[in-house]
Formats: sequence, structure tokens, C-alpha cells
Amino acid sequence: MKLNGKQLSIVMLVILLLLSACGSNSGGNSAAKDNTTQKQGTNGEPAAEEPFNITWMNLLHTPSTPTGDIQKLIEEKTNTKLKFSWIPDASKEERINTALASNSLADIVTLTILENASVRNALKAGMFWEVGPYLSEFPNLAAISEEKLQAASIGGKLYGVPFLKDVARNGVIIRQDWLDNLGLEVPKTTDELMAVAKAFKEQDPDGNGKNDTYGFIDRNDLVYGVFKTIGSYFGTPNVWQLNEDGTFTPEFETEGYVKTMDYMKELYDNGYINQDFAVTAKKDQQEGFNQGKAGIYVGALFDSKNLLNGAKGIQDMMELTMINDITSTGNESDRAIWAGAGGIGGLMAFPKSEVKDEAELKRLLKFVNDLMEEDIFTLMTYGVEGVHYSLDQEGAVTIIDQEKWEQEVQPYSASRPKEPGYRIHEADQLRVESSRLILENEKYAVYNPAYSLESETFTMMGSELQKIITDATYKYILDSIDLEGFKAEVEKWKKSGGSKIISEYEAAYKDANS
Repeated sequence: MKLNGKQLSIVMLVILLLLSACGSNSGGNSAAKDNTTQKQGTNGEPAAEEPFNITWMNLLHTPSTPTGDIQKLIEEKTNTKLKFSWIPDASKEERINTALASNSLADIVTLTILENASVRNALKAGMFWEVGPYLSEFPNLAAISEEKLQAASIGGKLYGVPFLKDVARNGVIIRQDWLDNLGLEVPKTTDELMAVAKAFKEQDPDGNGKNDTYGFIDRNDLVYGVFKTIGSYFGTPNVWQLNEDGTFTPEFETEGYVKTMDYMKELYDNGYINQDFAVTAKKDQQEGFNQGKAGIYVGALFDSKNLLNGAKGIQDMMELTMINDITSTGNESDRAIWAGAGGIGGLMAFPKSEVKDEAELKRLLKFVNDLMEEDIFTLMTYGVEGVHYSLDQEGAVTIIDQEKWEQEVQPYSASRPKEPGYRIHEADQLRVESSRLILENEKYAVYNPAYSLESETFTMMGSELQKIITDATYKYILDSIDLEGFKAEVEKWKKSGGSKIISEYEAAYKDANS
């Protein structure tokens, strides 16, 4: 049958509509996110995958957010498009609590306050993906040690990729030039360290003819200041002592803790330590050391370089020695140093509200795995060669533009999922030596045996109860209470919930080892 012109036009229109509908339907089942789409290459083969969009709620330890091209370079190397939501470290607890309560999160959330009740409850409630079963698919994640995975777990489950830190970084930093001026040797025992503190107070180590120096300079921090490191030298357990029968003893009920308080009390009573240490901020502590007020600093060994830099133009004659092998007995077999959270600095967690399925989770894990590669670690630590730093044949880095590095690179330091273990390193000899000593510390590290165990009472009341012990410790050192008064405060801690924490940890340990 022949069609007239009008009929032919109608048939052609129907065919065009059908073709159009078919073309439309071919894309109707595409993924909701652009992250999973691919373009066709010139030969019909799939072209390179589109950049994966990632939002990241992250911490900022610097005064301002980063500028420059580092983010763009990270994106190119990881095939991603990143959008950071920066949270100042000083306000992290409030901001994270608010974000959890309102469920206003990002694809990746940096959680460093795992002891916080809101954070811990959110993790246990299933707000975040459990990632343990997936790590073996990614080489850098699969290489994380079982000890660190366990330390980062809650109730036996891993709710994020742990930030890998140095296991035990603390020690003693001392003015070598002051030792030399007074003809003193580097101390190796707590008694020798006390003698040096006495000499730095009484024998004019800077030679200015004034009685204006003391031994230790400390701050209002019983963990990261002098107290806990000295406690290691006296054999104090790290927060909890696990006994052979499976019972737990809090550190402040051990002989080592009391000896540490007595040591600090002797420093305070004799003026061998700054008398305002209980109310001194870290910034003021470091500035006081840089100004030549004291000759002994206890803290992270890598602080030595920052202290020396801070003394330039003020104490240009300053020479520093780092010590990591002090004991109270003089016996090598008694060497010990408390481990910071088992070498864990928190979690990179993935909320289920943002990460909808397993495919998205795996792509995010691939991104974290890529961040652990040495070239990206280098970008996030030192920047771009020739722009921020120079590199010698031994892999030693020298920063060539400090201001540019501080603005463009330093803000990313808290974003690195792994810090130790890379070949590239700073050329500064203090940094090289501090890294060596920190690595050596791992052999003598004392871990908190309750870190990965669950105690509901500790989650809800741990910080409040710890304040009882912290206040009592300071009061004992500052002569406000005696040992009986301190023990009375320990009983108060127990009656207020401490005894429940002990029993809950013991039950959790029994369950985990049954």
C-alpha cells in the first residue's frame, strides 16, 4: 500500500518519537550520584573514571585553612573532588557533638575524641559503617597491625580507619649547654634527673649571675606534661593495671603513682619546677623554656626542634639533648614509657547517612588507602619539591619557604591517615634523632589494657570521675592534702562510679578472653 505525503509524515514522526524514547530509556537506570558514571572513549571503550566527589569533616590545628594547590594535587593523584568542612581543634568536641545530634555529617568524619560519650554511643549505635571486613582489599589498609586495629576497635568492631601515630613519643629534653656549663653528665635515673633540676635552680646554669632559673618547666596537664612520663620511670601502669587473675587496678592505686606524686611534690617544694605549673598553658610552657627560664622539658621528643626554633634570637646558645632511657632503678630491664592510645589518633569514620552502600564505602576506603602512599604523604607533610622544600640524595627534606609551607601545607598535617614509617624525612638532625628515639620507644611501650574494652559507666561518667583524681593529684603535689586525704578522694571516685567501671572492665575482659 502506498502512503500519501501526509500519512508518510505521520509514520516518520512516530518512528522519531520511538527512537527518542529508546534513547531516553537507555540512561534511565543510571546511578543517582555522578560518582559512578563513565564517559565513552573515541573507540567505544570506557574512558577514565570521573573524579569521585568526597566531603570530609576534618580538624584544623592551624590558625587558618590552607591556601595554594595542595588540595588540587591530592585530587589529581586520587581521582577525587574534595570538599573539606574544617573544624578548629579547640572547638572539636562541641562541633562534633552538634553534628552527631543533628546528623549533619560528611562522607568522611574525623573523630579523635573516641572517649567522648556522644562519639562512642554514635559508633556503637551503628551510625557509621563497620570497616574491618573490607580492609584486606586495600594493600595499605591491610598492612595495619592487628595491635593497632584492636586498639582502635570498640566492642570488637572497627568503625573507621585508624589514624596511625607514633606509639610512644615522649621523653626528656634537656639543655645540653647548661649541663656543660655546670660540668654535669646526661642523667640516666630519676635521682640524677632530680640532681640536675636542683643544679639548674641553684647553680646559675646560664651564667648571668642571677637566681632566675629552675629545673623543670611544666604545664597543667597530667598526661602530656611531666607527670605521666615520670610515672613510667617509676613503673606506673598506663591508666589501668591488668592483674594475673583478670582483675583491674586503676593507676592511681599503684605504688608507682604515689612515687610519682612524691617526686613532683619534691620538685615543687624545693622550687625545682615552675611554681605555677598547675595553671600554665602549653604555649606559655614552651615560651618559658625558649626564654631560658628552665632547662628540662618533658613531652614529645619531636618538640625539641620547635623549642630550638622558638629560642632563635633569644637563646641562640641553646643546645638540646633528648633522653628516652631514664629509669628509677638504673636497670635497663626496667625501661618503660607509656603508649599514647596504642599508636592510634582517632578514626576516619564513614556515616551511613552519607555513604549509602558498600560500593561508595569501598571507593572511600580506596581514597584513604591512596592517601597512605608516600608521594601523597609527602604532599601533605612537606608540599611540593622546589616550591616548599628541597630534597637531598638521602631523602632528607629542608623547608625552603617556611611561611608558604605554613599557609599551604601545614593545615593538612591532621589529615594524614598514617605518619610513621616513610623513607622521606626532615634534614634537621634533631628531627632525625627524635624520630629514632621515638621508634626505639616502641620496644618499651606500656599499653592501656582497657583501651578497647567497653564500660558503660566510663563512657557516661569517665571524664567527670577523672576530675576527682586529677584534682586530688594536684592537691597532693601542692601540699593541700596528705596521702590519707588522697586515698579518701580515691574512695570518693569508687563510690561515685569508679567501682562500676572496674567491674565492667573486668567483665568485658573476661568476655573477650573466654
